[in-house]
Amino acid sequence: MTLDLDAIHAALPPMASTIRLVVSDIDGTLLGAEKRLTEATLEAAQQLREAGIALCLVSSRSAEGMRRFHRELSLETPYGALNGGMILSAEDDILASLSLPASAVEAACTTLSVHRIDTWLFRGHEWLIRDPGAFYVEHERKSVQIEPVVVPDFEPYYEGVGKIMSASSDFPLLQRMEVELDAMLRGEASVHRSANYYLDITHKDANKGFAARALAERLGISMSEVACIGDMSNDVPMLDSAGLGIAMGNATDDVSAHAHVKTGRNDADGWAEAMTRFVLPRAPAAA
Repeated sequence: MTLDLDAIHAALPPMASTIRLVVSDIDGTLLGAEKRLTEATLEAAQQLREAGIALCLVSSRSAEGMRRFHRELSLETPYGALNGGMILSAEDDILASLSLPASAVEAACTTLSVHRIDTWLFRGHEWLIRDPGAFYVEHERKSVQIEPVVVPDFEPYYEGVGKIMSASSDFPLLQRMEVELDAMLRGEASVHRSANYYLDITHKDANKGFAARALAERLGISMSEVACIGDMSNDVPMLDSAGLGIAMGNATDDVSAHAHVKTGRNDADGWAEAMTRFVLPRAPAAA
């Protein structure tokens, strides 16, 4: 870590002694490269249930892209989609949603288009794209298992957008755009990369910290008794809000600085390791 990152880590509040809720990212955290739940992960989730610890999922994915894992984990808790821009019940009813200002959507789409970065819009339960042949469209379709709606122009759809998502194999370009768009849309939007190849733009209050707090409030649990776990820059707001912040082994130093502890990689059952090492020993019955 650099000195600045060391200072961020040193400024974290003490780790929680009791955990009643885990708020978890999905991609790069709960899932490995094969985008499936391993036996170790399913077993750890079951152990959380038996220990009286709730589990909520938060992701940059749409609700449709999260539903499969919510079902496979047999969860009866609410969850947060679109980087926290949408909060849904266990039955998939929309409990709360935040939309970007139309002017911010237009400005972001125009800027991304100038840089020739493929861009998608998420409105309600719809995924809108302009180019079905763009490289990452098929990747996203397979990952989230929903079909996009192809439109010739985004202009008629600027209202009601929950998330703008951009995809590019030029990782340094997306990193620069994260900084530039964050500055350009400050006060209007939250801008974070959810993967090296994905950049997400949501309402200024729609981030995973907002989602973690909203989910904890709905369950009647203090954030001081919430563990949050993630791997990317869009997970930092919830790590900062957590009583126990856990970074995945595949997280960068910039992200890890905001976590109390670090677990193994997502492709080596790091999520299950985190539950066993850091969360279950802090279960209410064990405290």
